[in-house]
Amino acid sequence: MEEKNHYSMPMASNEASPFESRQMLATFVSSTPLLSNSWRLCTQANATPFRTFLVDRVGASVYVAFSGVQMPAASDPNWRDLVALESIGGVPLFSPRRSKEAEEPVMVHAAMFNLFLSLFKSFQNQMLEIVGNKETKSVVITGHSIGGATASLCTLWLLSYLQSISSSVSILCITYGAPLLGNESFSQSIFRERWGGNFCHVVSKHDIMPRLLFAPIIFLTTQLNSLLQFWHFSMTSDDLGKLANQISEKEKANLFTAVMDYLEAASQEGETSVPIVFHPFGNYFFVTEEGAVCVDSPAAIIKMMHLMLATSSPVRSIEDHLQYGYYVNKLSSQTLNQGISMQRNIPDSSYEAGLELAIQSSGIANQESAITSAKECLKKTRRMGPSPNLNAATLAVSLSKVVPLRAQIEWYKNWCEEQDYQMGYYDSFKRRDSTSSRRDMKININRCKLARFWDDVIDMLERGELPHDFDKRAKWVNASHFYKLLVEPLDIAEYYGKGKHRNKGHHYMQHGREKRYKIFDRWWKNRTVTTAAEENKERSKFASLTQDSCFWARVEEARDWLNCVRSESDANKLAQLWDKIESFEKYAINLVENKEVSSDVLFKNSSYSIWVEDLRELKQLKVKVQRLPHQFTGLLDGEVVP
Repeated sequence: MEEKNHYSMPMASNEASPFESRQMLATFVSSTPLLSNSWRLCTQANATPFRTFLVDRVGASVYVAFSGVQMPAASDPNWRDLVALESIGGVPLFSPRRSKEAEEPVMVHAAMFNLFLSLFKSFQNQMLEIVGNKETKSVVITGHSIGGATASLCTLWLLSYLQSISSSVSILCITYGAPLLGNESFSQSIFRERWGGNFCHVVSKHDIMPRLLFAPIIFLTTQLNSLLQFWHFSMTSDDLGKLANQISEKEKANLFTAVMDYLEAASQEGETSVPIVFHPFGNYFFVTEEGAVCVDSPAAIIKMMHLMLATSSPVRSIEDHLQYGYYVNKLSSQTLNQGISMQRNIPDSSYEAGLELAIQSSGIANQESAITSAKECLKKTRRMGPSPNLNAATLAVSLSKVVPLRAQIEWYKNWCEEQDYQMGYYDSFKRRDSTSSRRDMKININRCKLARFWDDVIDMLERGELPHDFDKRAKWVNASHFYKLLVEPLDIAEYYGKGKHRNKGHHYMQHGREKRYKIFDRWWKNRTVTTAAEENKERSKFASLTQDSCFWARVEEARDWLNCVRSESDANKLAQLWDKIESFEKYAINLVENKEVSSDVLFKNSSYSIWVEDLRELKQLKVKVQRLPHQFTGLLDGEVVP
């Protein structure tokens, strides 16, 4: 049967609390074929370890399952080594959104990343074919155990790739008993990209595997490898599992105790005595014999991991890693039975009802000592403060209040264009000095106020305080784009006018551009274009604002190249400079011919017009030099020719 669900996990509703929404999400997922279909393919992948992943199409949906029968620790005995993660296959994974310079770079488990890289090429080739098929509407990437970690990394690459080509194919990653994968920056980056809803990590009540990396288990590496071998043989065949090297009861107890101790420390509030190296990300779908509960707050996930494992035993914690088929088969009937069993004592509040259902589903309802902690943990996931929709409405009012600031900059641009000195507003703003008029000072203040407003918008979006589709809403996409086209030229003028390119040793495009503009570039690129005519509309007159907001920064770089040509004597470097100059010249001419620049770009005394004139003179000089006899060309380099 063809599945018609949109497989990006829904974000919290705008009025209900995130906790209530996740409980509805848990019920929804349990009632769809998502879990049964994905687990079926995971089982097949585990049973055929020589195949790294399997692909199955169900109508417009494609399932990709990675085998959990892998051994990443074989090449790296240290299970807690991390490696930096910036891009995969040439595709950047995360936007440059680090809010603090001191924030740790994004890092993932080194051995699992190496395992993923060994599979990536074949996966990439197959996925490019799948998403290129017009019949494909959604892709579900799944994996059990270590296969789940591989599935998560593959999902990250696919999300980044589809975003870069503005594809509408929806992606969902479902893992079963997968180990932790990355550090806190990794978790935060996924949240900032709004990708948390694309990950559903199914974790059973007792399974120790998703909890292993909370403990520094270096001293148990040998036992851990034996445990992995047992799990892998058992996934392939129950009979093979019995033949695997078993660890002793004492070793099982030591492993269980180590994980429990560090997990308990990690779940404590405030400063803990041990650092948390690996952090959860996305939605965690905890399954038990009594039901399922969905949590997405990293702190709440860690707390629930501890409370649930505390009800287990060393043997059960190992065996439960192989029981996901049992839990998946029970979920549908459990959802129905829970609704019937709670009908007698349903609290009036939907939130309280959801909380009671979650406690019952977590399998700790009979553990009096754990119930209070679990309730407190789940209550903290409830949203405090205004809903995202209310925040968006408030921001709309704030936007209307800063519109006059933007209008004053528009007026300033028009005023500059009317002056006799024929420079335009970029060069006028760039050449202002300490004796500048109140007009210039006012525009600079407006520029700074608008920057603060838009930075606050981005911060709210990254904290999850705005609707998940905020950056797709035409009102905000258009407003941010207009702001960028109008104000970024002033930022560039400030950068070069104050000589920051000399002080910092690099041009604006390399390291001077603010994060907000890069984000707005992506918003505009990913916008919904209603008609082909809108996308390809030809201009009959020059644009009111130059359509490349970084045009003036490119002009400044091109001016620098001309200066370098005049002083460069190395033939190879000279050829490279001329290539860059000619490339920019063609780009600029194309913009002008298509009327995608503001008319002030062509003013007589604008930086661009001066550059064009300098280039013309330099080309003429170049032609004259080429016509000179060889013995006289040295005069241009200051040589003495007899």
